[in-house]
Amino acid sequence: MAAPMKKTVELFYDVVSPYSWIGFEVLCRYRTKWPNMDLQFKPFFLGGIMKEAGNRPPAMVPNKGKYMVTELQRLGKYYGIPLKQPKDFASVMFGTLPVQRFLTAVDMTNPEFTEELSRQFWFRIWKNDEPVTKPEHFAEAAKKAGLNEDTISSALKRMKDQEVKDRLSQYTKQALDEGAFGSPWIIAHINGEKESVFGSDRFPILAMLLEEEWHGPVKELSKL
Repeated sequence: MAAPMKKTVELFYDVVSPYSWIGFEVLCRYRTKWPNMDLQFKPFFLGGIMKEAGNRPPAMVPNKGKYMVTELQRLGKYYGIPLKQPKDFASVMFGTLPVQRFLTAVDMTNPEFTEELSRQFWFRIWKNDEPVTKPEHFAEAAKKAGLNEDTISSALKRMKDQEVKDRLSQYTKQALDEGAFGSPWIIAHINGEKESVFGSDRFPILAMLLEEEWHGPVKELSKL
């Protein structure tokens, strides 16, 4: 009997987004629950998405910003993710283009580190309230993700290369072309069709589309 065909799920995300961290961790956990899911990481630039889609960050809308603080506390507890509001979120709100370029540079040559490097950037921003504005910050996150000095040095140089910028632009445009207006943006490829799902609170819908079962946050499968 032939094995079931893998269903590709593309996760488009920016590490500035706490909701993307939730979506990222949940989908990483569900690779065990949904073995027929081929999860692909697609780092993009949320600032570009918001601008082109005419959207505004929740923190820019006063009532949303106030609610977001409480909501993230609740979501962190529910999903078992150590979310903590940065003291100066405004400083990183639109400042992750270099971060995403560094992540892209690593993903292009050493994709086996993409998952843990992404997680380490979320740790810096949304757990430890540490800066992500300078190359040394990127290097610190990369070391914790397991990259060696040579790989880190190479990625720091390559993040300025046109091919890296083009890849990040490509993923950003791909998400925009599929209707993205925020992060995370998830595209499930099912029977030759593409189904887009936004956010971190629609996993029961994604499960339905994939013909899988939703088991909740499955915190026992967490890598945190």
